[in-house]
Amino acid sequence: MRTPDVSDPRIRRRLIAAAAAGVVFLILAGIGIYGLITGPRTTTGTDDPTGSEPSSTAPETPGSTTTPRLPSVPRSDDPETFARNVAEALFTWDTASGFFPLDYTSVILDVGDPSGTERAGLASDVAAHLPAREAWLELRKYLTTQHLTIETIFVPEAWDTAVEQARPGQLAEGTTAYTIEGTRHREGFWNDEPVTSEHAVSFTVFIVCPPDGDDCHLLRLSQLDNPLK
Repeated sequence: MRTPDVSDPRIRRRLIAAAAAGVVFLILAGIGIYGLITGPRTTTGTDDPTGSEPSSTAPETPGSTTTPRLPSVPRSDDPETFARNVAEALFTWDTASGFFPLDYTSVILDVGDPSGTERAGLASDVAAHLPAREAWLELRKYLTTQHLTIETIFVPEAWDTAVEQARPGQLAEGTTAYTIEGTRHREGFWNDEPVTSEHAVSFTVFIVCPPDGDDCHLLRLSQLDNPLK
């Protein structure tokens, strides 16, 4: 097999293009964001991609004619504002509310990509950020609540690099990423005494904001404490 002549401008351009595509793949696939680079997937059947955990319904207030619902994620056509809204909704929960993790997952999925391309992956991402059902039931004994204080939010350099090196059409127009750093606050009761804890967290949200001015949508989430830098 003859070794390619890298001095040939045409061969050099092919090698550079291949290397650039490889960098984008490593940045995105390395954190599990396969759908952003592989395009839409087709699904069949009626399996629920969010998992088998049954959704709960919070007890109704006597005399109430409506079923209580969790607050929806505020929509926005501004990327940073939307990223903040998603982050705060993701980390805000109350184990004594009568809802379960799947209910909180559903709230996040409501602002996901309406095409459904990333729904299964996003559901898995959200579940990884929430307590498992068994842990939730244990936390409920202590009336545990949680919320997030955002300290910094920025578009990571790694994402800028990915966009610069992406091939035309590889990323949907308006797709961006925000890395969020903040503090997770938990409050509860132990032996009838209030207790609190704080923990630094960081993660990246991948969103798409259509250039026509429509509301942004959430695509995927990075692993907790493994954000793009």
